[in-house]
Amino acid sequence: MQYPLIDPILLSIGPLDIRWYGTMYVLGFSLVWLLARYRAKQRTDQWTQAELSDLVFYGAMGAVLGGRVGYVLFYNFPVFLQDPLYLFRVWEGGMAFHGGLLGVISAFAYFAYKTQRTFFQVADFLAPMCPLGLGLGRIGNFINMELPGRVSDGAIGFYYTCDAVRGLNPLCVGVWEDVLRHPSALYQATVEGLLLFLLVWWYSSKPRAVGQVSGVFLVGYGLGRSITELFRSPDSHIGFILFDGVTMGQMLSLPMIIAGIVLIFANQLGLRQLSR
Repeated sequence: MQYPLIDPILLSIGPLDIRWYGTMYVLGFSLVWLLARYRAKQRTDQWTQAELSDLVFYGAMGAVLGGRVGYVLFYNFPVFLQDPLYLFRVWEGGMAFHGGLLGVISAFAYFAYKTQRTFFQVADFLAPMCPLGLGLGRIGNFINMELPGRVSDGAIGFYYTCDAVRGLNPLCVGVWEDVLRHPSALYQATVEGLLLFLLVWWYSSKPRAVGQVSGVFLVGYGLGRSITELFRSPDSHIGFILFDGVTMGQMLSLPMIIAGIVLIFANQLGLRQLSR
């Protein structure tokens, strides 16, 4: 299939451009808030509407700020050293999930302290909703023509014509060729978004030990990301960082998988206090 040429600008109002990428983030945060309200009604612990709004707001700020800082530090640190203002040019694209995760963890810790809850009371509550927001963000990546897939040897893929889209996305230059490529952003939207949501939501539908829901999210995302990275081209300015086949995304997912396994089996390992 030919890549559907999509203008990354959804709507222009005077000098203001409303972009698909930002719209996906707004939709994602809104969906998390709606699901949080539904989930709160099914639980015995009390969550006020004000607390839910604050929690989603803090999480959103942590995700956006952490995602941008993480992208700059993990993937484009040399550019930042040459041009520190690059950190603030978010309209040029560039968000990293692992940085966003650190930002969200910080936001959860602050919210837990503010509301006198434990960290995992907060994290286990919100973790089931997060994958849908991640999935919508990946759809934004697809519209922006970010996350180029590796060359496809089969019948599945898109032809990305660089000349046709260079005016919409300068990232096309030097990265794309007129060959069949995997739509890796859509793979990630499906695996890290929809499938992970179904898994964590189902797992959290029954009472679980503290930290286990968060652990399933970490393991599920880490494994899903590691698999989908097999179809995603490594960042052109970084390439493979280990054994000519391991990407930065896979390396950053490994600590998530380990931490998730520890949380899931904390009771059996005698580390119950660690999961609180």
